[in-house]
Amino acid sequence: MTKVNFYDSVNDSMLKFAVIIARHNGKWVFCKHKERNTWEAPGGHREDGEDILETAKRELYEETGAITFDITPICIYSVTAPDNFDGMETFGKLFFSDIHTFEKELHSEIEKIVIMDELPINWTYPEIQPKLLEEARKRGFCPKRTK
Repeated sequence: MTKVNFYDSVNDSMLKFAVIIARHNGKWVFCKHKERNTWEAPGGHREDGEDILETAKRELYEETGAITFDITPICIYSVTAPDNFDGMETFGKLFFSDIHTFEKELHSEIEKIVIMDELPINWTYPEIQPKLLEEARKRGFCPKRTK
């Protein structure tokens, strides 16, 4: 069973991932990886020596083509899953972004993005990402209606 926890802070060196809840003109922004048929929030692995905010900005650009945007940290999250990292708790930072403009083309493993009124049904990480959105909503970063 996958377990997701939330924290206000942890040691920075423990942060391995950044996930960004993204909006554009009041709508959700999600990505579709070339090798999957599901939707996910932009995000990914932190590079060695990279500041976690820079990870978030880089991943947002790479996965959505966002050029101009506001980005704000929300909280720390952790995931513990038996099929991931040998069941060890791994940590990431959750961000919120309001994207203003996009590049015309994507240059990454992402096939396409979608801008939608409603949240997707077919999640890539259904035991994780809806919980991240719910936590962001609880902390005042997303509209109350997230269906």
